[in-house]
Amino acid sequence: MIIRIAAILLAGGMIAGAAFASSDEAWEEFREQVRDSCAELAEAPEGGEVTIEVNPFGSESYGLAMVTVAYPGDAHDRMICVMDKAIGKAELSAPFTPLSTME
Repeated sequence: MIIRIAAILLAGGMIAGAAFASSDEAWEEFREQVRDSCAELAEAPEGGEVTIEVNPFGSESYGLAMVTVAYPGDAHDRMICVMDKAIGKAELSAPFTPLSTME
């Protein structure tokens, strides 16, 4: 009887471990999908650089990322990229107005 209980507990632990691992893999795949979808929408000028910071889990319905485009010199734009989890379509917001121009 004790051996049977131990076997059941061991099997349950293995299944839970496999589910946890696949869940981590699924979240990493989700983050890559958000990153790739947002990268397709963001354009960097020659000599510029695009940085994409993916929110690890997004919201219930959307994947989210902060997209920053750095231009040669000191200028940069910040935008939000939103990807619909259900259909995988992403959209990019207009750049935020720099705070220094709003004062």
